Amino acid sequence: MENKENAIAIFETKKIRRIWYNDEWWFSVVDVVRALTDSEDPRKYWNKLSQRLKEESNEVVTICHQLKLVAEDGKLRETDCSNTEGLFRIVQSIPSKKAEPFKLWLAKTGYERIQEIENPELLYLRAKRYYELKGYSEDWIAKRIRGTIIRVDLTDEWNKRGVKQSKYYGILTDEISKAVFDVTTKEHKIIKNLDPKFKNQNLRDNMTDVELIFTMLGELSTKEITKERDSKDFPNLKKDANDGGRVSGNARKELESIIKKKIVSKENRFDLTDKKKIENQ
Repeated sequence: MENKENAIAIFETKKIRRIWYNDEWWFSVVDVVRALTDSEDPRKYWNKLSQRLKEESNEVVTICHQLKLVAEDGKLRETDCSNTEGLFRIVQSIPSKKAEPFKLWLAKTGYERIQEIENPELLYLRAKRYYELKGYSEDWIAKRIRGTIIRVDLTDEWNKRGVKQSKYYGILTDEISKAVFDVTTKEHKIIKNLDPKFKNQNLRDNMTDVELIFTMLGELSTKEITKERDSKDFPNLKKDANDGGRVSGNARKELESIIKKKIVSKENRFDLTDKKKIENQ
């Protein structure tokens, strides 16, 4: 499930999950620890640090909240999060040469949220810059961002019609994928040789331009069918997902019959990007 109120921020190429909560950004503390330290186990590092802070009666730990963020397995899980004020104080307890640059970044990030609310185009530009740093082409980036907008519109529609749990989003997404490509998202990842040990690998970041286009068509068709039928419960939404996916799947099959090759490709981000810019994840 993609959620407008969840986002990824980037500090020196490191991903930091965050969520808009109580009218301000709250950041994953574990992600911050990973960005600032060389720890092989940032979660364990944070557990030890938080325990020490508690023993020192440092109130900073008490202002952390467990908020649901997307985990490596793609599910929403409760995660220790802190707001800007709390992170400033946590960072003071972490010996790192990156501490001062991070504080500047953190202050800027809060201001960027205000800018994004006033001018949504900035959000698009920031996402564009993120993929540029990874080495993707401008044409690919435009399709990827447009696909994200269509995806968010679809999940918003599902949410309004009663889909609340992340597992159901996964089932509906698989229903579209099977109808569009004749493979589930898991099978699609295997074809692209994505390592199952790294569950945070985003399938769409590894799709070719054509795969992105057919994915967009399947999800857009699903949303329009759902709105037209005014579907309400999960079984009907699942049927909508299958029907919407088949609209794209039929177009995909017709194209394959003409070009004499499969659309689903083993190409992944290493084939799609400038290898010099690819982050090690």
